[in-house]
Amino acid sequence: MSAAAPAGALLSPWRLGGLELRNRVFVPGHTTNYAEHNAPSDTHVAYHAARARGGAALVIVEAVRVHPTSAGRTLTLGGFSDKAVPAYARVTEAIHREGAKTFAQIIHLGREASAEQWRAAPWGPSAIPWAPGTFVPHAMTRRDLAATRAAFRDASRRMLEAGFDGLEVHLGHGHLLHQFLSAATNTRGDEYGGSAANRLRFVREVLAEIYALDTRAPVGIRVSAHDWMEGGLTPEIVKDCVAQLLEAFPLAFCHVSHSAYTPDISISTQIADASWGALPFAEFPAQFKKAFPQLPIMAVCRVDDLAHAASLLRDGAADLVGLARAHIADPDLVAKTASGRADTVRSCIACNQACIGRIEFGFPVACVVNPEAGLEAEWQALHARPRPPARRVAVIGGGPAGMEAALAAARRGHQVTLFEAGPALGGQWRLASALPNRGRFRLLIDELQRDLARAGVTVRLDTRVAPADLAGAGRIWDAVVVATGARHQARTLGAARVHALTEALADPAALGGHVAIIDELGGWQAYGLAEALIAGGATVRLVTSQAALAWKVPMFSKLALYPRLRKAGVHTHLFRRIAGWTGDTLVLADPFSGAEDRLGGVTALVDVGAPAADDALYRALETPSGMPAFAAFELRLVGDAYAPRSAMEAVYEGRVAGSTIGDPDAPLPAQPDTKVYF
Repeated sequence: MSAAAPAGALLSPWRLGGLELRNRVFVPGHTTNYAEHNAPSDTHVAYHAARARGGAALVIVEAVRVHPTSAGRTLTLGGFSDKAVPAYARVTEAIHREGAKTFAQIIHLGREASAEQWRAAPWGPSAIPWAPGTFVPHAMTRRDLAATRAAFRDASRRMLEAGFDGLEVHLGHGHLLHQFLSAATNTRGDEYGGSAANRLRFVREVLAEIYALDTRAPVGIRVSAHDWMEGGLTPEIVKDCVAQLLEAFPLAFCHVSHSAYTPDISISTQIADASWGALPFAEFPAQFKKAFPQLPIMAVCRVDDLAHAASLLRDGAADLVGLARAHIADPDLVAKTASGRADTVRSCIACNQACIGRIEFGFPVACVVNPEAGLEAEWQALHARPRPPARRVAVIGGGPAGMEAALAAARRGHQVTLFEAGPALGGQWRLASALPNRGRFRLLIDELQRDLARAGVTVRLDTRVAPADLAGAGRIWDAVVVATGARHQARTLGAARVHALTEALADPAALGGHVAIIDELGGWQAYGLAEALIAGGATVRLVTSQAALAWKVPMFSKLALYPRLRKAGVHTHLFRRIAGWTGDTLVLADPFSGAEDRLGGVTALVDVGAPAADDALYRALETPSGMPAFAAFELRLVGDAYAPRSAMEAVYEGRVAGSTIGDPDAPLPAQPDTKVYF
């Protein structure tokens, strides 16, 4: 917290709907994909308990689907069976043991539900799909409406029986109740469509069912203040809805979010990535606080740290502040700050890669900067193991994998030296952090350097390590971790020069004013470079053999990237192979017809293709012919040197390697969908 931040207000007790909260920080509901058969798992229990133990006052457990038509996948939570109540009770008990309160978020996804697994169809107020190519929803009949009202009531009852302290009814993000409220998605001609009053009718009926439970638990709503849909919801429309609901129901709070699930920039605002900057939508809770001064207002979205959270309170924009990704990155965020250790927090870098990016592909939530997210119980067991005798550890390579390995080993009591061939730590991640919209990436490097210094790790820069160096001159190491990364190499296209990615990233200005980028990775590499070139005034062409751009970039980021590229005038050439390159003319061919296009005046061609693991040192150590001293090494290979992937795997493998040195029987914490071998 900065000296000017009102830590007292943010971290002081506050009452919400009769509940005493220990501070004004909450963890907002966010999908984790940790469920088993639509019920909470042991992973849920450990995950939420960790955030409660870390000091948050309130944990809102992720969306509980009220009806099977909203379930989508078995990895999501459902509240449509009494059999699930004991599993939810385990979650609430774990959160309560750590001193926090917990709410259940009650939801029906409507037209956005994935219906394939159930051989069914999604439901919606009208037969309008959420995106081209997705299922056309079944327009709900009166019987469906009655079933859904009952489902909201019954799911709410089950959550209260499970021990939740309150309920958050989701009216936003383009889900079913939002769909009824919006004229863009509700084109019904009966009493549930047409006028604003009619579009509000189903929401009223759902809330009436929930309040009929006669519970003393606080019940509030989550809304999208703006959905950026043509004919959709605006702040004025939503404020009018809230005003009418306040007249009819004793709402305990209003959680103000924004956006809708639509195939455009709207969805990218919901989980705003690093390109948006901090607090990009703080105006929305502020508007609602001004309109409803007596109604507790909860704020959310790109609240990167508690200093930002405190600024929302100071500005009168909200009463409570939610941090989702920041709590994924560091579940002890609040406790560290409250105890004067804010400078030990591991920050969210707003990359969207391992959190919502994994959710998008049906995997459990993880985190680039926190490899323990979603594996809390497994890591707790590993950290609780007796420390092995201290060993002398050499870590070769100062990128994210090597830095994390060195830090983890030092924290286990080992004497660690980190060797980096270059003049600074960070590896290729440092190059990425210098690109436009990627400045927060530097936080990972800076915070690892901070923690390495505190842990007493010796760092040797500008030091290239050869196999003989590790055994010669009396420097006999007990363990060696090889984290030498990967090499980006350009393909050969005749005699004309082709630039490799790392070469281009190091000096984008040297590429000239008309640059073609061949993208065969589909991640941020090509697009980060493109934005750097655009910023320098260059004309950019993106060429790929695939039928789409940025296919590995999460949708929540990609749909904000596309408008930036379009505004900058980037030329795209999809489904094209490289047929020739003369040094100023690029020849592209259609792989079906063979027809060719010639692009003249190109000043540089950059090849963003698959990198190669730089594992030569490891292989030399693994086969120590003539160097018997090497046989004593405990040898590990991590990160891109193992196989080129992303920073998520690099940081994870680095922490596993460093944490298990000298402990060969230690179990490896691994996601259920992966198994990493070292």
